[in-house]
Amino acid sequence: MEQINTVYTSTVEETERCAKDLALQVTQNQFLPRFIALYGDLGVGKTAFVRGFASVVAPQSTVRSPTFALVNEYRAKPLSLFHFDMYRIEDEDDLFSIGFDDYLMRKGIILTEWSEKIPWAIPEDVIKVLIEKTDPASPDCRRITVKICTEEAI
Repeated sequence: MEQINTVYTSTVEETERCAKDLALQVTQNQFLPRFIALYGDLGVGKTAFVRGFASVVAPQSTVRSPTFALVNEYRAKPLSLFHFDMYRIEDEDDLFSIGFDDYLMRKGIILTEWSEKIPWAIPEDVIKVLIEKTDPASPDCRRITVKICTEEAI
Protein backbone atom coordinates (compact mmCIF):
# COMPACT_ATOMS: atom_id res chain seq x y z
CA MET A 1 0.00 0.00 0.00
CA GLU A 2 1.22 3.50 -0.81
CA GLN A 3 0.01 6.80 0.55
CA ILE A 4 1.39 10.10 -0.72
CA ASN A 5 0.96 13.52 0.85
CA THR A 6 2.51 16.82 -0.21
CA VAL A 7 2.92 19.85 2.04
CA TYR A 8 4.25 23.30 1.16
CA THR A 9 6.12 25.25 3.82
CA SER A 10 7.52 28.76 3.83
CA THR A 11 9.41 28.84 7.14
CA VAL A 12 11.75 26.57 9.05
CA GLU A 13 9.09 26.34 11.77
CA GLU A 14 6.53 25.06 9.24
CA THR A 15 9.02 22.44 8.03
CA GLU A 16 9.54 21.33 11.63
CA ARG A 17 5.73 21.27 12.14
CA CYS A 18 5.35 18.98 9.14
CA ALA A 19 7.89 16.62 10.71
CA LYS A 20 6.13 16.79 14.09
CA ASP A 21 2.89 15.75 12.42
CA LEU A 22 4.61 12.78 10.79
CA ALA A 23 6.26 11.81 14.09
CA LEU A 24 2.87 11.82 15.82
CA GLN A 25 1.49 9.52 13.14
CA VAL A 26 4.45 7.14 13.37
CA THR A 27 4.37 6.95 17.17
CA GLN A 28 0.59 6.50 17.34
CA ASN A 29 0.17 3.94 14.54
CA GLN A 30 2.03 0.67 15.05
CA PHE A 31 1.52 -0.27 11.40
CA LEU A 32 3.54 2.63 10.02
CA PRO A 33 7.17 1.93 9.12
CA ARG A 34 9.84 2.89 11.65
CA PHE A 35 12.32 3.72 8.88
CA ILE A 36 12.16 7.25 7.46
CA ALA A 37 14.35 7.92 4.41
CA LEU A 38 15.01 11.60 3.72
CA TYR A 39 15.92 12.79 0.22
CA GLY A 40 16.96 16.23 -0.96
CA ASP A 41 19.81 18.46 -1.99
CA LEU A 42 22.26 20.18 0.32
CA GLY A 43 20.57 22.86 2.42
CA VAL A 44 16.94 21.91 1.75
CA GLY A 45 16.09 21.42 5.41
CA LYS A 46 16.62 17.73 6.14
CA THR A 47 18.15 18.40 9.56
CA ALA A 48 15.36 20.87 10.37
CA PHE A 49 12.90 18.11 9.49
CA VAL A 50 14.72 15.72 11.84
CA ARG A 51 14.68 18.40 14.56
CA GLY A 52 10.88 18.64 14.29
CA PHE A 53 10.52 14.84 14.26
CA ALA A 54 12.79 14.45 17.29
CA SER A 55 10.83 17.05 19.25
CA VAL A 56 8.02 14.49 19.43
CA VAL A 57 9.99 11.24 19.78
CA ALA A 58 12.87 12.45 21.97
CA PRO A 59 11.88 15.95 23.12
CA GLN A 60 14.84 16.39 25.48
CA SER A 61 17.34 15.90 22.64
CA THR A 62 19.39 18.55 20.88
CA VAL A 63 19.47 17.62 17.20
CA ARG A 64 22.57 18.31 15.17
CA SER A 65 23.71 16.99 11.83
CA PRO A 66 25.62 13.71 12.14
CA THR A 67 27.78 14.47 9.10
CA PHE A 68 31.05 13.51 10.80
CA ALA A 69 29.68 11.14 13.44
CA LEU A 70 27.53 9.38 10.78
CA VAL A 71 24.87 8.56 13.39
CA ASN A 72 23.40 10.36 16.38
CA GLU A 73 21.32 8.48 18.91
CA TYR A 74 18.52 10.25 20.73
CA ARG A 75 17.49 7.91 23.52
CA ALA A 76 13.86 8.05 24.52
CA LYS A 77 10.97 5.91 25.70
CA PRO A 78 9.26 3.99 24.27
CA LEU A 79 11.34 4.36 21.09
CA SER A 80 14.78 5.86 20.58
CA LEU A 81 15.62 7.80 17.44
CA PHE A 82 18.66 6.92 15.30
CA HIS A 83 19.63 9.77 12.96
CA PHE A 84 22.03 8.82 10.14
CA ASP A 85 23.81 11.01 7.62
CA MET A 86 24.71 8.91 4.58
CA TYR A 87 26.49 11.67 2.65
CA ARG A 88 29.94 10.12 3.06
CA ILE A 89 28.83 6.51 2.56
CA GLU A 90 30.23 5.14 -0.69
CA ASP A 91 29.27 1.46 -0.66
CA GLU A 92 27.80 -1.38 1.38
CA ASP A 93 31.07 -1.94 3.24
CA ASP A 94 31.05 1.67 4.49
CA LEU A 95 27.45 1.35 5.61
CA PHE A 96 27.79 -1.91 7.44
CA SER A 97 31.14 -0.95 9.03
CA ILE A 98 29.24 1.64 11.09
CA GLY A 99 26.89 -1.03 12.43
CA PHE A 100 23.89 0.01 10.33
CA ASP A 101 22.44 -3.50 10.30
CA ASP A 102 22.61 -3.57 14.12
CA TYR A 103 20.47 -0.43 14.27
CA LEU A 104 17.88 -2.12 12.05
CA MET A 105 17.47 -4.77 14.75
CA ARG A 106 17.09 -2.32 17.64
CA LYS A 107 13.81 -1.02 18.93
CA GLY A 108 13.62 2.49 17.61
CA ILE A 109 12.98 4.77 14.67
CA ILE A 110 15.63 5.29 12.00
CA LEU A 111 15.88 8.52 10.01
CA THR A 112 18.45 8.64 7.24
CA GLU A 113 19.58 11.83 5.51
CA TRP A 114 21.00 11.46 2.00
CA SER A 115 19.07 8.22 1.45
CA GLU A 116 19.79 8.41 -2.28
CA LYS A 117 23.32 7.23 -1.38
CA ILE A 118 22.06 3.86 -0.04
CA PRO A 119 19.25 2.63 -2.31
CA TRP A 120 20.19 -1.02 -1.66
CA ALA A 121 19.73 -0.58 2.11
CA ILE A 122 16.28 1.04 2.18
CA PRO A 123 13.67 -1.47 3.43
CA GLU A 124 10.43 -2.05 1.52
CA ASP A 125 8.40 -0.81 4.49
CA VAL A 126 9.58 2.79 4.56
CA ILE A 127 8.42 6.35 4.75
CA LYS A 128 10.18 8.35 2.03
CA VAL A 129 10.39 12.11 2.51
CA LEU A 130 11.51 14.26 -0.41
CA ILE A 131 12.30 17.88 0.49
CA GLU A 132 12.72 20.37 -2.34
CA LYS A 133 13.20 24.11 -2.52
CA THR A 134 10.40 25.71 -4.52
CA ASP A 135 11.49 29.33 -4.92
CA PRO A 136 15.13 30.48 -5.29
CA ALA A 137 14.11 33.96 -4.10
CA SER A 138 12.61 32.56 -0.87
CA PRO A 139 15.17 30.22 0.70
CA ASP A 140 12.76 28.72 3.25
CA CYS A 141 10.00 27.73 0.78
CA ARG A 142 9.79 23.96 0.50
CA ARG A 143 7.72 21.20 -1.03
CA ILE A 144 7.74 18.16 1.25
CA THR A 145 6.42 14.95 -0.27
CA VAL A 146 5.81 12.09 2.13
CA LYS A 147 5.34 8.65 0.61
CA ILE A 148 4.38 5.85 2.97
CA CYS A 149 5.21 2.40 1.57
CA THR A 150 3.97 -0.52 3.64
CA GLU A 151 2.48 -3.97 3.29
CA GLU A 152 0.14 -3.36 6.24
CA ALA A 153 -3.14 -1.51 6.08
CA ILE A 154 -2.67 1.94 7.52
